[in-house]
Amino acid sequence: MAATPNMESSTVAGGAKRSRSLPSRVVPPIELPASVGELSRKAAALLGWNGIVLPETTVLGRKICVVARLRTDVHAERIAMGMGPVVDRATVDTWTWPELAATAPAPAAEIIGVLAVARHWRTAMASAVPFARYGEAAMVLPSPAVLTEDYVGNCLPRARAYGLGIVTADPNAVTDLDLEGHGERMILDEDPVSRLVNEIVYDQLLRDTELPAQVD
Repeated sequence: MAATPNMESSTVAGGAKRSRSLPSRVVPPIELPASVGELSRKAAALLGWNGIVLPETTVLGRKICVVARLRTDVHAERIAMGMGPVVDRATVDTWTWPELAATAPAPAAEIIGVLAVARHWRTAMASAVPFARYGEAAMVLPSPAVLTEDYVGNCLPRARAYGLGIVTADPNAVTDLDLEGHGERMILDEDPVSRLVNEIVYDQLLRDTELPAQVD
C-alpha cells in the first residue's frame, strides 16, 4: 500500500514559500541641501544673530555651530596677563569655587547662539538642548524632515518647551524660519559647564578667525 503524503507538511512548507514578502522599496535618506557651514550662516542671518559663525565642532559630545563675538577688551586683558583660552575642564571647574571666583579670568567670548544642523530633528534636538539652558539655540533641518506627523506631534511641542528655534532649508538651500525660539524656559546662571563652553568658543575664535595674536 502506497504511503499517503503528509498533506499538513506540504501545506506548511508551501505556505511558507508563498508567504515570503518581496523586498520593500528602499527609501533614500533625507540629505542636507548644502554644507553645514553654509546652512549655519544662512540660519544665523535669518535668526538675526550678529556674530562670527564658527565651523561645526564637537562640544560636550554634541556637534554644533556657535555664533559668537570676541570681547576685545577682555581678550586684551587676558593676553596682557598671559591667560589665553583654558580648555582643561578640571581647571575651569575651580573658577566657580567661592575662594577662587575673584581671581578667575573673565569670559572672553560672547556667545550669541548655538546651531545644530542635522538631517533629523531628534539628532538636532539632542545636540541643541544642552546649550538652550544657557542662551539662544536653534535647529537647522532639511524641509522634507518637517513634513511629517512625527515632526508636528513630537518635535514642535518639545522645541517650544525647550525654547528652540527651528530653521528649515528647502532642496535649493533656501532657508525659512519655522519656529521662533525663546519661550518660557529657565536660563541657568554661569556654572562650570557654561565657563568651559565659553573657553572652548574663545579658543575656536582665536583659531578660526583672523584675530591678532597679541594686543598692544
